[in-house]
Amino acid sequence: MQAAPPGPSPHATDQLLRLRDRVSSMTVSTVDSAAIATRPPMRLVGASEARSVIRVLIAEGQALVRAGVRVLLEAQENIEVVGEAATGEDAVALARRLCPDVVLIDALLPGLDSVEATGRMFAERSVAVMLLTASENEQRIVPALRAGARGLLVKDTEPAELLRAVEILARGDALLSPSLTRRLIAELAARPEPLCPDPELVEDLTAREREVVGLVALGFSNSDIAQRLVITGATAKAHVSRAMLKLDARTRAQLVVFAYESGLALPRAAARQCR
Repeated sequence: MQAAPPGPSPHATDQLLRLRDRVSSMTVSTVDSAAIATRPPMRLVGASEARSVIRVLIAEGQALVRAGVRVLLEAQENIEVVGEAATGEDAVALARRLCPDVVLIDALLPGLDSVEATGRMFAERSVAVMLLTASENEQRIVPALRAGARGLLVKDTEPAELLRAVEILARGDALLSPSLTRRLIAELAARPEPLCPDPELVEDLTAREREVVGLVALGFSNSDIAQRLVITGATAKAHVSRAMLKLDARTRAQLVVFAYESGLALPRAAARQCR
């Protein structure tokens, strides 16, 4: 028999109580699991807005935390929680069956390791995975990005930031919280030398593409890159896309890791900029 996951820490409980206070005035409908599994993959809300609903799967070992996140998400008109998973194995199986747009996965999810689960979900259908961690010192940051995670967020964040992160991932972009970006930079900065797996990959990039990859690693969006390099947004996007194709990076987050490991981005310079 599998041991029950540990209960939430006092700090986590305090976070959940604050979350409950923020969303207590919201109206939330209760839906049983059978109905969730049979919902159509997409629907539109609002006669004039015609926005697509974002389907979210929550993978979290602690029932109290899952409930708090669900309350927050289901209070939004454009977000639908299609399922919940308490283990890594369940997360992979539900992602395969329910086809969510975004998966929120706890870094310490019981059962199958969260990094392994992320890799399997991403390999099967390139689902947008957001790794949620209780600490910015979490050792799974870099492995999760390599496995295909498109976002990293510390649990001790404002509810509005989590909602924003879900929308960002759903539209195909990546998001790393500032504290985790600093942690990533610090870890890579501690390495004595860049670790480029294949120098020929870097040589295949044009000078402009190398510059763009370096800016992506500093957290620049396509519009930020366009403004910095005085080019159009479409041109910036094209440079990023070509660089990802040449480097076989399937997510923007993987491009960030490659930039630091190859030396295209300088961790110490980046760390100064992020302060």
